[in-house]
Parts: sequence; structure tokens; C-alpha cells
Amino acid sequence: MKSQLKSGAILTYITLLLGNAIALVYTPFMLRSLGQSEYGLFSLANAVVGYLTVLDFGFGSATIRYTAKYNAEGQNEKTQSMYGMFIFLYGFIGLITLVIGFILSFFAYNLFAKGLTADEIKTVRVLLILATVNLAVSFPFGVFTSIITAYEKFVFLKIVSLIRLIVNPVVFIPVLLLGYKSIGLIIASSVLNFIFLVINLIYCFTKLHIKIIFKHFDWALLKEIVSYSVWIFVGSIVSQLWWNAGQFLLGIYTSSVAIAIYSVSMQFKSYFESFATAISGVFLPRMTKMVANEATDEEFSEYFIRVGRLQYIIIALITSGFILFGKQFISIWAGENYTQAFYVTLIIFIPLSLVDTQTLGITILQAKNKHKFRSLVYLGVVIFCIAISIPFIKVYGVFGCTFATAAALTIGNLFIMNWYYRKKIGINIKKYWLELLKMTPGVFIISIITFICLKFLPEMNSYKNLLPSILIYCILYFIFLFLFSFNKYEKGLVKNIILKFKPTQENKND
Repeated sequence: MKSQLKSGAILTYITLLLGNAIALVYTPFMLRSLGQSEYGLFSLANAVVGYLTVLDFGFGSATIRYTAKYNAEGQNEKTQSMYGMFIFLYGFIGLITLVIGFILSFFAYNLFAKGLTADEIKTVRVLLILATVNLAVSFPFGVFTSIITAYEKFVFLKIVSLIRLIVNPVVFIPVLLLGYKSIGLIIASSVLNFIFLVINLIYCFTKLHIKIIFKHFDWALLKEIVSYSVWIFVGSIVSQLWWNAGQFLLGIYTSSVAIAIYSVSMQFKSYFESFATAISGVFLPRMTKMVANEATDEEFSEYFIRVGRLQYIIIALITSGFILFGKQFISIWAGENYTQAFYVTLIIFIPLSLVDTQTLGITILQAKNKHKFRSLVYLGVVIFCIAISIPFIKVYGVFGCTFATAAALTIGNLFIMNWYYRKKIGINIKKYWLELLKMTPGVFIISIITFICLKFLPEMNSYKNLLPSILIYCILYFIFLFLFSFNKYEKGLVKNIILKFKPTQENKND
């Protein structure tokens, strides 16, 4: 299982690197093929339907947690019964999703008449229907993805993700070349999504040999799971409001162009968080087992700090690199019309770079069934965020929305949740921040040196001179931190990775 965790984390970063490399080629092509206005509509429809993902009710995390729990206790029949119950529930949720999606489509004129034209609203209506159907189908099949995660088969999941990354642009580019625009993209995406969900289903039955019982509905188990999932559900609502309310409010009060600029920033935010959570995302089964085995606060703190430091290494690289190269990159990558997205993204990145070093804390809360407080805090903070966003957007447009989001991030995470981790969960937050502080001078020094060097170089206005500069910075960053900031454990991880690629004596003789 340890090898699955390590391999899963490594494959996650390989997937992310490959995904971002593909995005360098595909996304600019998509932006130019769709045009700024239609890309804004495409993003708006996905943001609105994104709200419906909260209908998951947290059952995905519950599937992972209770599968790990019952497997550890040897209660196989209870696990099989739980799977049947979840598939039935998700089928019902899928039907509810369809109804809500069609209602949203019907009232699109009422929602967006102030910000969008009549033709734009017609396009949004079609996009909403197609995206809703895709989501509704995804719900019951999503159970099988959760099962694979619970069994800690991270290598399979990441390999499938790698294949999907390659297949997506291979399908999407011809769709755009044929002139099908955003509607064609959503149809193609839905078909691919269904194919890969079926692959997960087949793996569960053929490799994990799971069994599903539909004979009886375990109401006692459902009550227990709901008491656990309800606060994940609230957290999901908060997350959707936090990150998708911006596009929704901009669609009401501004224009499709403002949505497009904000959506590009949210895309960078998505890349950022995927790198930041790559490690912590595979730990829920492990944390659940630690709770079952009555692990101490010190053991949880050790994991929290260790994972936090590893995340900080990646997060600090992305943030510092974005400050140094982000403006030029966005100008080349998305076009001159999107240069405002650099400042919008930077405002989000600064608080997020600290918040996302603590994502293992969310996993620990879920494993300990103590995530209620976080959900309630975030609900209060996001209401505050939306309340100040509306007047801010009216005055400052896309920047008003961004400042409100950044303020909410800082209040909810860096102040309130750090207090809760320390007082109620027993995490040694003081030691955690001291460990991160030890690493910061190295990041700061290499960033300043690079900034000074860039002043003496010609302006980077193409990939030809920008990408080599970014690559050199990444290499120097890791060398510098390895020498001056990495601890013994982190240096050991690097050496182990290098040894894996070092040819053995047997291979040399061959």
C-alpha cells in the first residue's frame, strides 16, 4: 500500500505535468477557436452546472471512508450492501440533477438578461442542458471511482487519467476545426467521460472483484453515513459558491468578456490546486485507518507537517514562477486580450499558496468525522464573500470579485481553521509554520536572484525564449532548495527517485 501511495503521488505529478504541457498547445487553440465571448459562455455554463455537483451530498468521500473502515474490520457483506445503496441513491440524484438543470436552462433569460445578449443566452441554454445530462450520468458511475480510491489503487487511477489527458485534445481539436464550437466540445467531453467511467466500472468487477447487494436498504447505515456526509455536502456547496459564484455574478452584472478573463484565472487556480493537493488527495484511506487504530495527535501532526512541507516545495515554485513569468506567459498563451488575468490570478494565488499547504487537514477532519466545524465556518465566510462581491463587482468589475474571494480565503483558512486545528484536533500548528518558515529564505533568495537576472535579458515574447527560462528556473529552484532547505526525509525522497532511474549492474551488463 505504501508503494501505491508513493507511486500514486508520483504519477499524479507526471499527469499534472503532462496535462499542463498539453494545455500549452491545446488551450490557446481552444481560446482562439471559440473567441473570447463564446469561451465566456462555455465557462459560464460549466460554472452554473458546477453548482449541481454538490448533489453528490458527500457520498463519494463516505464511500471511500466506509469502504476502508469495513475492509479493516472484515465486514464484507456490509460493504457490498453499502455499494448497492449508493448506486440507487446516485441514480435518484441523477434524476434530480436533470430536473434542476432543465429548470435553470428555462430561466436563463431571466438570470442573464442584464449581462448577455439574446443570442448568447440561447447558446448558454443549450450548453446548460448538455452539461447537466453529462453530470447526471456521472453520478451513479462515480461510485466505482470512489471504490478504486478506497482500495488505494492509485496507480490504475492515474494511468487512466494520463490516457484521458492524451485522448481529450485528440478528440477536441477536430471538433473545433469542424466549427462545432462550445456545443461540440461539451458533447465530445460527455462521450469521453462516459467511456472512462465505464472503464472504472469494469476494473472494479474484474480486478477488485467487488460484489454489490441490492436486496435490502440499510436505513441504520444510511443514517450513520448521512450524519457524516452532510457536512461534506455543506463544504461542497461552499466550495462551489466560493469558486463558481464569480462567473455567475459577473454573468449577471458585467459581460461575457469579463467572465472569460476571470475563467482563465480560475483555470490557473485549478492547475495550482491540482498540484497542491496531489499528495494529500491520496491519504483519506490511510487517515481513516489511523483513526481506527487510535493514532495519537503527534502522529497526525507528523503527517500534517511532512505533507505540508512537500506541498510547500511545489506551491512555492508555482507561485514564485508565476510572479516572475506569469504575465509574459498569459500574454503568449491566451493572447493580449487576457493580460488582466495575470493580476486576477496573482491576487488569488497569494493567499491560496498558504492555504493549500494545509489540505491534509481537510482529510484528517473527514477521517476523524470532525469536518462539521469547517463546513459551518466556510458557509459563513462564503456568504460574507458573496455579500461584498456584488457591490465590489458593480464598482471594480472582475477585480472586485477577486478581492472578495481573496479576503474570504484569508479569513476562513489562515485565521479560523488554524485555530481549530490547534485547539480541537491537536495539530501542532506552531511547529508547522516554523517548518515552512525555515524553507522560505531559500525560495525568496532564488526568486530575487532570478528577478535580477531577468532584468538583463531581452523581453520574453515567445515560447522560444520563455519556456527555456522557466525550465532553468525550475532546475535551479530544486537544486537551491535541495542544498539549503530540504530536510533529511525530503533529500531521501529525491535520492530514492534518482535511484529508481539509475541502471542496475545487471542492466549495465546487458
